[in-house]
Amino acid sequence: MTSHLLTGIGELVTHDPRFDGPLLDAALVAEDGCVAWAGPAADAPAADRRTDLAGAAVVPGFVDSHTHLVFAGDRAAEFEARMAGTPYTGGGIATTVAATRSASDVALRARLAALAAEARAQGTTTLEIKSGYGLDVATEERLLRLAREVTVETTFLGAHVVPHGIERADYVALVTGPMLAACAPYARWADVFCEPASPVAFDGDEARVVLLAARSAGLGLRVHGNQLGPGPGAQLAVELGAASVDHCTYLSAGDVDALSGSDTVATLLPGVEFSTRSPYPDARRLLDAGVEVALASDCNPGTCFSTSMPLMIALAVREMRMTVAEALRAATLGGAHALRRDDVGHLRLGARADLAVLDAPSHRHLAYRPGVPIARGLTL
Repeated sequence: MTSHLLTGIGELVTHDPRFDGPLLDAALVAEDGCVAWAGPAADAPAADRRTDLAGAAVVPGFVDSHTHLVFAGDRAAEFEARMAGTPYTGGGIATTVAATRSASDVALRARLAALAAEARAQGTTTLEIKSGYGLDVATEERLLRLAREVTVETTFLGAHVVPHGIERADYVALVTGPMLAACAPYARWADVFCEPASPVAFDGDEARVVLLAARSAGLGLRVHGNQLGPGPGAQLAVELGAASVDHCTYLSAGDVDALSGSDTVATLLPGVEFSTRSPYPDARRLLDAGVEVALASDCNPGTCFSTSMPLMIALAVREMRMTVAEALRAATLGGAHALRRDDVGHLRLGARADLAVLDAPSHRHLAYRPGVPIARGLTL
């Protein structure tokens, strides 16, 4: 076995219940890519390699459990229009679909690689990537095949919106039939945009049909829900045992109660509210009710073209009344729970040695220095 000692860690956040909060003047040993020891630097064992971080803080690598990184083109003009007052309805997705269908594998792969590298440069070590910009069998399969080259956390989102020129019932039949059959081999998850407030998204009955078909095909479930208005997404996610319901801006008391008694994670995407001038989710309400909360970027060309998980942490602290420690946990361990992973999002013994090294003395600087590139991903 090959071991690597990181020492000179000014502050080490592990999410390990053995420790009462962050460790100061700490060290960590990894063996063959997994955490083998963590504790005070003075007690660190010998290792084959040694790196002194000279007082930098170390936290678990960020787990971005909601992204749409395989696409072509951009929607900068749409963003500019929203900043001038045009509301978001989901209709702009068609622009990205047209660009993505016409793009080559080479172009899509290059964009995907650039965005994945950009995320890692800011501390993200685990990514989920959705399809959803093909909306036909061949392109959806292609997008998932490309995403699988980057991550095992791939999500089939054929039920993103109903494309122009096809009846709703016919499209649901396509998604749950030939499209699902073609895409399932490349996907771990299936998702649906359950949003009755949008004319192009799916209502509760349609979403149920999609999710049940995906579950029968062996895929885990995720839900886009309650983003644009009240709706059945959150409770449908809980009922069907989905790993997460994402957005969660408009939740009723019943939605919160259902989530608090379930294993479904509420994934919050504050970059979307920042980029659409929409109300932020009430994270404090969810946390106080005992709901498991994750933070993710939702990086996509229409409503949040950012891969920066540190930005999401800063927004959660500034706009959603989360403490820095709560936001960091949501961006690491919460995201891991949203992907039903127990090997990432923390630095307990046996975890993957996926780290974010901060050019700062404390994790507090993730919110204290918004927009400054102080984090970088490191896998030992």
